[in-house]
Amino acid sequence: MYSKNILESASKEKLNQIHAFSEDYKDFLSTCKTERECVAYCKKIALELGYKDLDELFKNHTKLQPGDKVFHINRKKNIALYRIGRKDLLEGIKILGAHIDSPRLDLKQNPLYEKNNFALLDTHYYGGIKKYQWVTIPLALHGVFAKKDGTVVDFVLGEDENDPIVGISDLLIHLAQDQLKKPAASVIEGENLDVTIGSTPLKGKETDAVKAFILNLLKEKYDIEEEDFVSSEIEVVPAGKARDYGLDRSMVAGYGHDDRVCAYTSFRALLDIEDPEYTTCCILVDKEEIGSVGATGAQSKFFEDSIAQLLLLTGHESYFDLRRCMTKSMMLSSDVSAAFDPLFPEVNEPKNACYFNHGIVFNKYTGSRGKSGSNDTSAEFFAKVRNIMDTNDVYYQTAELGRVDQGGGGTIAYILGNYNMDVADAGVAVFNMHSPMEIASKADIYEAYLGYKAFLK
Repeated sequence: MYSKNILESASKEKLNQIHAFSEDYKDFLSTCKTERECVAYCKKIALELGYKDLDELFKNHTKLQPGDKVFHINRKKNIALYRIGRKDLLEGIKILGAHIDSPRLDLKQNPLYEKNNFALLDTHYYGGIKKYQWVTIPLALHGVFAKKDGTVVDFVLGEDENDPIVGISDLLIHLAQDQLKKPAASVIEGENLDVTIGSTPLKGKETDAVKAFILNLLKEKYDIEEEDFVSSEIEVVPAGKARDYGLDRSMVAGYGHDDRVCAYTSFRALLDIEDPEYTTCCILVDKEEIGSVGATGAQSKFFEDSIAQLLLLTGHESYFDLRRCMTKSMMLSSDVSAAFDPLFPEVNEPKNACYFNHGIVFNKYTGSRGKSGSNDTSAEFFAKVRNIMDTNDVYYQTAELGRVDQGGGGTIAYILGNYNMDVADAGVAVFNMHSPMEIASKADIYEAYLGYKAFLK
């Protein structure tokens, strides 16, 4: 009943495959730190591989045939990719779903201000974070400014080696006696997560001279006015590239493993499927960290509308065809799980925990305490998934997210389960989840890719 360590028996060939795959993944993790960047990355590769835009095909009434490759983008923050299978869509779709948003800091609508001769940006944190982890580390700014004339200005600062970085200051230890008496949840207050961006005053300016200097820089380099912040989406994220972790280079350290490690492996699995029997799909969504809400979250009707377009382009026009397709479909909800940490063993129940280097992780249910917010996969579907993994020699393990009553968490699984399709949670074990630097095993990353690929086949 206990999973095995992949690295104990891995051949030299497999070890080479693990490390090669991780190099590609590190490039993705370093490049794609926002939802928009993830979607742009996937679109670029899809176009290079011959995928067609579903909206264009739909506009031209282009019929879809087995083997066709299409993608569908929603508001530059969702992407669904499909490989049309030999079987009719009414027989269902094999789906991999992951989210591409990660905990971070967002700029407020009116963020820029000056205080005591410093220019700062006011933020509002996004998702569940330990606020004290975000101070005194190198930070970068990623996002877009949408201007009133309709132009959108891409903005990235802090990633190029010649760029400056920004950050959030903390109180020096010598003066922190009162601060250190506070609970960890409030030792850094949310309203104090303000990013320092400058200290140079604009010559000849008597008030807010430092703020004026920063505005001059933004105008000169990006043609950005202060009022453009109102219609911007700027995310404050850890600066720097993903790196090998450990003297043996067996792990990857970086920002955003949750859930881009599952997004990337799902995306790669779909790309590498040839001539599928069933239509296969990889859908990457936004807003999971705040409840999967809004037009770009998993609760949006985007995915349903996307499937409806596929059906129409394959000769199905009935509303009940859409319902039947959804009901006959099956999905792996690809999201990370909390790895057993030897420094904090008390929060896990060891025989129902997941471990590094033991393969893809299946959670029959997630949720909190009494399985609240959980999908809870049926026994029959879980048996099918087990059979797929065993038949394809994929290393896998099962887990719960911590001890009962310890806490818990959720995924998008229950949302797709609402369509009456079979869904199971499957992902990668991660240390330091929701922190600026998360850790994942290279072997597990590669095994997740193999597991997703086996499922789609």
